[in-house]
This record gives sequence, C-alpha cells and structure tokens, in this order.
Amino acid sequence: MNAPATSARQPWNKGKLIGQINPLHLKDIWAIRARLELANNVRNLALFELAIDSKLRACDLVKLQVRDIAHGDRVSTRAIVLQQKTQRPVQFEITEQTTPSAGAGA
Repeated sequence: MNAPATSARQPWNKGKLIGQINPLHLKDIWAIRARLELANNVRNLALFELAIDSKLRACDLVKLQVRDIAHGDRVSTRAIVLQQKTQRPVQFEITEQTTPSAGAGA
C-alpha cells in the first residue's frame, strides 16, 4: 500500500509579520517627509501629510480630490470626507505643515 505523495508546502505567511503593525515614530515621519521633499515628490508628500492629519484609510485617501480640501487657490483648515467602509462622515483639521504641500498640487 503506497501512501499518496504530499508536497510539503510552506504557509504563505511563514516568516512574515502578521497582524497590526506599530505606528510610525516621529523620527520615521520626519525621515519620510525629508525624502519626499528632496525627491520633489509633491503628490506623495501631500498624500502623506493628509494621511497623518486625517487618519483615513488608504482607499478613502486616494479618492480625495482637490475640491475636497481646497477652495480656489486656498487650502481649507478643515475637511469632511464620507468614509467608504462605514459611510460615516469624518471631519479632520488640515495642519499648517500640510497646507503648503496640499496647496502645491491645487
């Protein structure tokens, strides 16, 4: 009686960190900002700054449009966004540090 040959497959998550990750440290945030500024990557810098200010999910963040955060050539101090997952409005303040990067793309 021959036993069926089974392949020894490894789980997809073997050796990978799973679960919730730790939040960024302040020095990490400043390092990311500096790299984006040095690379002159205005779009990603604006998204990064808005992500920190709003704490929105990525799907909600990338759906933001200029009119959601700016009126004319002026960036708003507050914004309200309807979350895709919960269908609840989220109000957040746009900080002074975010305003130049968010306004550059407007």
